[in-house]
Amino acid sequence: MTNIKTAGLIFICIALPHSFVAALNCTSQSPDELFNALEKDLFPKKLVRPVKHFSDTINITIGITVVGVLGVHEKTQSLTTFIWQVLEWDIQGLSWDEKECGAKRVSVPREKLWIPDVHISEFMDEDKSPKTPYVYLYNTGHVFDDKPIRVVSSCRLEIYTFPFDIQNCSLTFESYLHFASDIRMIQGTTAAQILMESRNVIQTNGEWELADIKVAPSTLTLQQGSYSEIKYFIILRRRPTLYVVNLLIPSCFLVTLDIFSFVLPPHSVDRCSFKMTLILGYTVFLLIMNDLLPVTGYTTPLLNVLFSLSFALMVASLLETIFITNIQFSSSQFSAVPHWISVLVLRYLAVVVCLPPKKKSNRVTVSLHPPAGVKPPQELTLDELRKLGTDLTAIRLQMEKHFDGTKTSQEWYMIGMVIDRMLFGMYIVFISVSFITIVCIWMLSISYVK
Repeated sequence: MTNIKTAGLIFICIALPHSFVAALNCTSQSPDELFNALEKDLFPKKLVRPVKHFSDTINITIGITVVGVLGVHEKTQSLTTFIWQVLEWDIQGLSWDEKECGAKRVSVPREKLWIPDVHISEFMDEDKSPKTPYVYLYNTGHVFDDKPIRVVSSCRLEIYTFPFDIQNCSLTFESYLHFASDIRMIQGTTAAQILMESRNVIQTNGEWELADIKVAPSTLTLQQGSYSEIKYFIILRRRPTLYVVNLLIPSCFLVTLDIFSFVLPPHSVDRCSFKMTLILGYTVFLLIMNDLLPVTGYTTPLLNVLFSLSFALMVASLLETIFITNIQFSSSQFSAVPHWISVLVLRYLAVVVCLPPKKKSNRVTVSLHPPAGVKPPQELTLDELRKLGTDLTAIRLQMEKHFDGTKTSQEWYMIGMVIDRMLFGMYIVFISVSFITIVCIWMLSISYVK
């Protein structure tokens, strides 16, 4: 009995260096004959790698096709896609004659063969895709394994340029256990072919579009050993139409209204009430549209900065209106304008903001009082007329003083107008520079080329 076992071991050791599986022979072209040969010579060896020597490396050719982009989740920093994964490898030594066995390829149950433990290192959730129980086995020993995978992968999402952002997420295919000396990952189709095929078969037409796909073979080196891997970079571009229509355009309309509110004269129209109504409306708008904004913990989108800036400018313009209104309507309670303020504001700033001071009136007051001396009797009627004229002049002066105000009030009023015009110009310049800067950043993001 011992001699028989020893002889068997010697036979195996001699046979292994030649091939993993010997060529199959079929006595007929019936499927039973071929599967009986496979059951006898191939299926019992599914527990080991199909190589002649343990030191041999088996090459796994991989290819993918992106069928759908199911979702990009900013809060969990994850990407959900649906892909077709194709793995191909060769069983060394396996072959059969196509004419003799009647088939070039057959589909065999997956559990009957050795299957490489290729996985996606960014995987975050259970694969809920439908299972495919069969693989193709060719008469040359080539194995073709094609299956769908629903991938929930981790992805570092950059939403700084939202809603014109472009995301670059990677899918890394590698063997979970076998080192690079055992399994070598080889790129199948090129990135351009994968992109073209994916765009032809993609089923989703939602918020994200497939912009580009890149492929890069790499090696992961750890203390235990090196692992061969293939990285696929899935580049996605967000479709911004929804956010432009629902967020950007209404916000720009409200900011434009706030700008034109400076045209309203504060002395005749309650500009404060108008601006407070705008601020209230903008607050309600932001609360309603809050669900459309992305949620993340480590970066703030430019769109949020734009909204915060617009809100801050609205509040600043309201405070400016309150300040100017207080100057113009409470000037009668103020003391005389300091000389340096009068010179700085009314002489220099007024020219800068194109609001020169009013010219002094050329009106000359003529005194109706006669010269001292004896009045002839015939001038008695003229004296009464002079008194009446004096009274009328006093009434006119009082009316002018009432409507025009004192000199101090007029100066404060002019100072308020100049400051209002100056702050309006600063408002325009600041908001224009801010908007142009943000739009330029967005344009650079939109102009992304493969």
